[in-house]
Amino acid sequence: MDRSPFSCDESNRFDLFSARFSARAASVRAVSPSNTETTETSVRRSRTTVATAAVTAALATLLAGPSTGTAGAAERERLVIDLATDTGAFHGGASGSLYGVYGDGVPSRNLIEGMHLRTVSTKAQDGPQHPGADALEMLPPFVDSGGKDVYIYMTDIYRGFPYQWPGEDGPARLADFKQKIKKQVQQVLTMGEYKDNVVYVPFNEPEGNMFGTGEWSYNKVSWLKDPQHYFAAWKEVYHLIKGLDPDARIAGPNTSVLYSQVKDFLQYAKANDVVPDVMTWHELSSPAAVRTNVAKYRQMEKDVGVGPLPINVNEYGHNYHLSVPGQVVQWVSAIEESKIDADLAYWNIDGNLNDSAVEANKGNGQWWLFNAYGQMSGHTVEVTAPHPNQQYTLQGVATLDEDKRQSRALFGGKSGDADIVFDHVDPKLFGKTVRATVQEIPWTGQVGDSAQPLRLADQELTVGPDGSVTLPMTGMNEMSAYQVILSPGGNGGEPAAPSVSWRQTYEAENATYTGKGYSRNGPEGTPSDVGKFATSGAYNVGGLRTGSDGVLAFDVEVPQDGTYDLSVFANSYNLYDLVKEQGPTNVFLRVDGKDPQELRLPLGYKWVVWGHSDTTVKLTAGKHRITLAAQDPDLGFTKGDAIIDKIDLSLRDEKVAAPAIYEAEYATLTGTEPRYTDRGASGPGAVPLPKGASATFWVHSPTDGESTVSIDHLGGGHASLALNGEKLDLPKTGGAKKGTDTVRMFLSGGINKITVTGTARELVLDRLRVVPSKGTLVPTVQQAEDGTLTGAAKVTDAYTFATNGKAVTAIGDGKANALTVEVVAARAGRHALTIHYSNAEQAPATHYNPDPIARHADLSVNGGPARRVLFPTTFHFNNFWDLTVPVTLEKGTNRLTFTAEELPDFDGDTYNQYDQRSPYAPVIDRIAVTPMAAK
Repeated sequence: MDRSPFSCDESNRFDLFSARFSARAASVRAVSPSNTETTETSVRRSRTTVATAAVTAALATLLAGPSTGTAGAAERERLVIDLATDTGAFHGGASGSLYGVYGDGVPSRNLIEGMHLRTVSTKAQDGPQHPGADALEMLPPFVDSGGKDVYIYMTDIYRGFPYQWPGEDGPARLADFKQKIKKQVQQVLTMGEYKDNVVYVPFNEPEGNMFGTGEWSYNKVSWLKDPQHYFAAWKEVYHLIKGLDPDARIAGPNTSVLYSQVKDFLQYAKANDVVPDVMTWHELSSPAAVRTNVAKYRQMEKDVGVGPLPINVNEYGHNYHLSVPGQVVQWVSAIEESKIDADLAYWNIDGNLNDSAVEANKGNGQWWLFNAYGQMSGHTVEVTAPHPNQQYTLQGVATLDEDKRQSRALFGGKSGDADIVFDHVDPKLFGKTVRATVQEIPWTGQVGDSAQPLRLADQELTVGPDGSVTLPMTGMNEMSAYQVILSPGGNGGEPAAPSVSWRQTYEAENATYTGKGYSRNGPEGTPSDVGKFATSGAYNVGGLRTGSDGVLAFDVEVPQDGTYDLSVFANSYNLYDLVKEQGPTNVFLRVDGKDPQELRLPLGYKWVVWGHSDTTVKLTAGKHRITLAAQDPDLGFTKGDAIIDKIDLSLRDEKVAAPAIYEAEYATLTGTEPRYTDRGASGPGAVPLPKGASATFWVHSPTDGESTVSIDHLGGGHASLALNGEKLDLPKTGGAKKGTDTVRMFLSGGINKITVTGTARELVLDRLRVVPSKGTLVPTVQQAEDGTLTGAAKVTDAYTFATNGKAVTAIGDGKANALTVEVVAARAGRHALTIHYSNAEQAPATHYNPDPIARHADLSVNGGPARRVLFPTTFHFNNFWDLTVPVTLEKGTNRLTFTAEELPDFDGDTYNQYDQRSPYAPVIDRIAVTPMAAK
C-alpha cells in the first residue's frame, strides 16, 4: 500500500512516507467533476478527431504489396526487431498483480489463466487491511489457473497503513508481530502442495513504516539512517519462518524504492546467513527506472558476493498508466527485458487484476495486452526503440520461437506513424515470404469490456535482399498497443480482411454544449500528473445531471449509409450524492433530433473511471448531429450526474458482423507445433493434433448466451471439445477429410476458454470461427420474486432497474433466509446458470482504496452440497449484472436454493471485526438456465 511517485534524494525520501497517505487520499475527488472547472460556458464547436481508423486504411494500402528493405522516409521513427540477437528465454514476468485476486471467481479463473498471471502479492490470511484477497483463499484457484507464486504480505495482518501493530515500545511490538507470523506460517503448512507456491514477505516498506519515523514505527528512527533494529528484526523473523518451514522462501526487504542502503542490507544478510530467497522492491517511477535499477541492484550483488537472486518488483505503474495498453506495454517491455517478475500496483479496488478485469469474467484492453504478452514463447530478441529506455515514446518487446517458426512483437506508446522493422529474418525458418498479422489492442477504460484485438491487416510480404521486412504503421494511437505476428508465408491461404472498416473518435470537450451546468474538466492524468486517471484527449465534459437542461452535441460525418456502432465513454461516481439515488445515470440520445434512445451510463468506484455504454444508430452518408441530453420530451429526465469523455463511431458492415476468427497456429498449443505446408489452410498454417495434444483459444463473447462456434479442419482424425475447462458431451469433432463442425455453445459474457484436444489419429486443425446466435440453446428464465422465500428473504420494489421493478433481497445472514427457484430442464446434464444480480456492499476503509465487498451465495441444486459463488460489486444495488456458473441438472424439475452466511476466519472460530465479510447474498433479480452445448 505504498503510493509515492515522488522523486527526491535518499536523505529525505523516508520523511515523505508519513505524508504519503494524506497526500494520496486528498487526490481522490470528493465532489463531482461536473462542478470542478467551469472554464467555458459558451457554445463550443465540435471538431472531429481522426482516430486509429487511419491505421486500418493505411495498412490495408501499404501492406497490399510487398514491402522490403529498411524503412523509407528518414523522418519516420523506426522500431527495429533483430531476430538474430537472442536476449534470453521468454520470462512473462510482467503479468503480476498486487491485491488483484479477491477469491475464487473474483476474477474468474478464465481471466487469471488467460492473463497468464504469474505472481500475486496479497494480504495475510484474515488480515483486516481490505475485504477479500486473503492469501490462503485465493492461493488454490490462482495456482490451479496456472499461477506461480503468491507473495504474502505478512504485515497486512494489521489494520491501517502505516501498520497499527500494538505494543508500548519496539520490542513489544515486534514480539506481537512474531506471534502473528508464527500463526501465518502454521496456516500455510496446512495447504499441502500449495504451500510450495508461497513466498513470505515479512516487512513492507520498512524504511517508512514499521522501521520508519512515524507514530507506528519501532522507535521513530528510519533504518535508512540507523539500520541496527531493522536488521536484527529481519534476522529474528527470518529464523522464525525457516525454523517452522525449512523450505520456506522469504522475500525482502520490500522497500518503496531501491535505496543505496539495500547494499548494506545485503552485506548484513550475507554475514548473518539470512539472505532473502527473492529480492523485492517497488518501482512507482517509470519503465526507464526498471532497467536502470535492476542493473544497479545486480552490481550490488556482485559487490557483496551474493546471488543472483530472483527479483520481484512487486508494485509498478500509476493510475495514468493502468488500463491503458499503450502505457502498460512500455512497462512490460522494460520488465521483460530485465527478466524479472513484477506486480501491477494496487491503487483502486482489489479483485479486478489492477484495472484489467471488468465484472467477474470480462477483460478490458489491458487484459488483452497481457493475454497477448503471455502467449509469447521461445526467446526474446533485441528491440531497438527510436528513443531507447524513454517513457512516453514508442517501445516494444519481441520474441522468436524457432520451434513454432513464429515471431511476435508488442509495441506502443506513440501516436502517429512509425516503421516496424524485422531484421535478419531467417529464410530457413520463414522462407522467402512471411505472413504478417497486425492487430490493435485499444483502450476501453478501466471498467469497459473489450472484444478481442482488432485485426488491422493480414498480408504476405516478400523478405528483402537484406533479410528485412518493414511494416509501415500509420495513424497509431498512443493509448493503444499493437501486435504483429510473423509466420512463414507461401501456403496459399487467403488473407483475412480487417475486422473493422471505418471508425472515428469525437472528443466531448470539442462538442457543442447548450444549456446550464456545463464544465470542461481537466487536464486529467498526464505524464506530469500520473496520479490521475487517463482520459482520451485529457479532458472531459460535465453537465448532464439531475435538474439539468444540458445537451451535448457531436457533429459527425460518415462515409456511407448503414448501421453504426456507437460507444459513449462516460463515468458516474457511485457514491456521489446525485448518483446514489438511482445508480446508473440515464441520458437521452438522438440523431438529428430523431429516434430517441435512453442510455444508462457506467458507474465507477471514483470519478474519471471510464467505461462505455454501447448502442447502434442508423446513418446516411454525410453529416449528422448526435446529441446526448439530460431531458427528452418523449422519454423523460436524467437522474444522477455523469461526465462524458468521448464517443466512438464505427461502421457495422459485413466485416464487423462476420464471425470472429481465431487461427489455430496463434493459439496456446500443448504437445504440438504449427505446420505451414498445408494447402487450404485459412491462415499461414494449421496445427496437427495427435492424441492428447491440444489447442486453447481465448474467445470473447459480448453477452452471456448462445454462440455458433465453427471448427474448421483439414481432416485426418478426431478431437474433443472443452469449454472453460469442462469437456463437452458432444460427438467427436473432425473426420478423414477437410470440413467444418458447427457447435452451438453457451458462452459467458467476456472471456471463454475453448480447448480442442486430439483423440484419434491426427486431426489437422485450421481455426475457430465464432459468432453470436440464438434459437438452439433456449434459456428457461425465472423471476426471483416468483420463487419460494423463507425467513427474512423478501421481495423488494426499491430497485427500478430490476426486471419488472422487483427483486429479492435479504437472502442470507443464516441458512434459514433463503430463495428457492424451480426450473425445468429438457434433458439431464450440464447447464449454464445465469444469475442477474446486484451488490453494492462496501466496508469502511482506512485507505484511499475503496473497499467494495464481494458478496456470496451458497447454491444448492436439488438439496445437494452447497457451492459458494462470489459476486463482485456492481457499484450500486440498482445496477444489475449477469454472472454465469455451470450446474448439473436432472431431466425435469430442479430445485435451486440460494442461502448465505458469514465466512469465519481460517481457524473457523473467529470472525472479521471490520465488516469485511458479508453474511448476505446479492440482490437477485432473475435466473436463467441454458443447455451448455449442442451440435
